Order: sequence, then structure tokens, then C-alpha cells
Amino acid sequence: TKFVGLDVSKEKIAVAIAEEGRGEPRYFGMIPHTPEAVRKLVKKLGDPHTLRFCYEAGPTGYPLYRLLSTLGVHCEVIAPSLIPQKPGERIKTDRRDSIRLAQLYRAGELTSIYVPTTEDEALRDLVRAREDAKEDELRAKHRLSKFLLRNNIKQPAGVNKWTRKYRDWLDILKFESAALRVVFQEYYHQLKEVEQRILRLEEEIKLQATEGVHAPTIQALQALRGVALITATSLVAEIGSFNRFPTPKKLMAYIGLIPSESSSGERRRQGAITKTGNRHVRRLLIESAWSYRYQPAVKGDLKRRQDGLSPTIQAISWKAQNRLHKKYYRLLSRGKESSKAITAIARELAGFIWAITQEVEGTLRT
Repeated sequence: TKFVGLDVSKEKIAVAIAEEGRGEPRYFGMIPHTPEAVRKLVKKLGDPHTLRFCYEAGPTGYPLYRLLSTLGVHCEVIAPSLIPQKPGERIKTDRRDSIRLAQLYRAGELTSIYVPTTEDEALRDLVRAREDAKEDELRAKHRLSKFLLRNNIKQPAGVNKWTRKYRDWLDILKFESAALRVVFQEYYHQLKEVEQRILRLEEEIKLQATEGVHAPTIQALQALRGVALITATSLVAEIGSFNRFPTPKKLMAYIGLIPSESSSGERRRQGAITKTGNRHVRRLLIESAWSYRYQPAVKGDLKRRQDGLSPTIQAISWKAQNRLHKKYYRLLSRGKESSKAITAIARELAGFIWAITQEVEGTLRT
């Protein structure tokens, strides 16, 4: 067996090989980052069934992984943050990195990540594009607000920002200076453009949530309080397959919501959450957890979202409302800060999400 470490960049791939055993890994060389060069490399190294490739996850994505898989070669994408580092090592080159990857891969010291399917990756890009657009919208609103503040232009009394009345007021705003008028129009037009982009992205998200491959899971997750269309789709897009987590604790650890720990001997000390794994999912769960401050109830949008879902999923949702609401106020009564209490609620909410996805997957299998 040959363990092949690849240090991948946009144009080039550094290749190193560690033969099975305890021999020193050797540097193979640098090849172009093209499908033809990769095919030629696999052919030169021998039988594909004896090859084990690995490379770090990075901006080049997963096309290389998928190409090697089509060639019948075993490949793993490695989590960069979990690669062991030698203390005091100050030299970093593509050659050294590829040799180190091959050596550690042969020793079993590397941690691979989950590689999403092409459909999952497309859905993830879609929800992240909306997330980027929402950030752009917030920046555009801030720019416009600060422009008006600098020029001492205030909305009429009783009109709240970004309401319909506020926008009607913006539409009739007049400026004596031509320069100020152009600046205002450009800021306001930019905001309207971003809002239209968000609407287009949300339309596609709605389509994927009803007709896509993950539609049953997305619909089922919306049974939970605080998990509507965008949140449910984002959770499924970011996590992909929930089946890779055998227990809810594994999912909580993946999201980074479990406490950090520093224990030795009889001393055991737990600290803040680890914040490892997917930060997008962690943020979504913490936002959703704030909904459980309120008394349990099934009405309005939540009732409409639950219509047609199985009684088991509805029961899980009701159990989540009761349990998480009581836990939130129990933690507050013990003197916990509200932000820390919400983090604990988000961690347990991940467990209820796991339970619903297992129910959906079980139904689909049968």
C-alpha cells in the first residue's frame, strides 16, 4: 500500500509517497493541478486499489476528491486544524507539507472530514449566498443611516426605522445639494438591489425545500419552534447527512456546543464551549434557541408548518418546547447569564433536531 500526501494549491500539487512500513517518505515531485495530470499520476503509481490519497481541505474544494473517486482510488480530505504540529517548526514549504501529510496519514494520525455530495454542496452554496446577501443588506442600511445622521436628517416622529412608513419617507426625501442627492440615491439604490437579490435567493431556497432531495427532512425540521424555512434549509445544507452522527452527543460535539474540559487526577474543570466544527450551524441554533423563552404553544406559523407531519414528529416538537422552556428558566433561577442559558438550550435543541432527522430517515428507509 502506498500512502500519498498531496499539498494542493490553485495551479500545482506537491506529491509525496510513504510506502507501507516504517521507511522514510519520499518526495515524488510537483504536478499541474489538472485532471489529466492527476490521471497520469495515478497510472504511474500502480494499481489504484493499493493507493491511499489524502489532502487538506481548502479553497480548492472537493473536485480532486471526486476525480480520484471516479478513478477507483481511496481518498480522504483532512481537517487542517487537527493536523499534529511539531513545536518550534519554522519552515513551511509545499514539499515539506506533502511529505508530512503522507507520513502522518500512514501513521493514522490524521482526521478526515465529511465530503458533501454535489447536491449538498450546491444547496450549501445557495444558503451561504443568502447569508452573504443579508450581511450586505445590513451594511447598506448602516451606510444609509449614517449618511442621514451626518447630515442631521431625521425621520418624522413616531416613524420607526425600516418600516413601510420609513421607506415612504425615504422615497420623498429632497436634497438641496446635487452631490448629496446623488449620494443618497446611490446608497438607497444599492439597498434595493441587495433586497431584490435576497428575494431571488429565497425563492430558490423555497423551491429546494419543497422539491429537492432533502425536502422531507427540511419540512420535518420546521415542526420545531424557532426553525422556519431558512433555518431548516440551512441546517440540512450545512450538515448534509445526519446519519453520520450515531448519537445526539456526536452532533453537539460537531457543532462545538459542548463544554471544553481540563481535567487531571481528581480535579475536573469544565470551561466555555469548544466552538469547534461548523460555526454556521452553531449560530443558527443559538438564534433559534431564543424562541424557547416563551410559553409552550402551537399556533400561527408553527401550527401551519406542523400540518401534515407525522404525530411522532409533532410530539418531539412539543416535548422540546416544554423541556427547553423549563430548562431556560431553571438555569436563570440558578444565577446563569441569559446568554449562557441560551447556549445550553441550543445544545439540547441539537438533540431534538437529531431525533427528528432519525425519524425522517427511518421512514424513508422503510
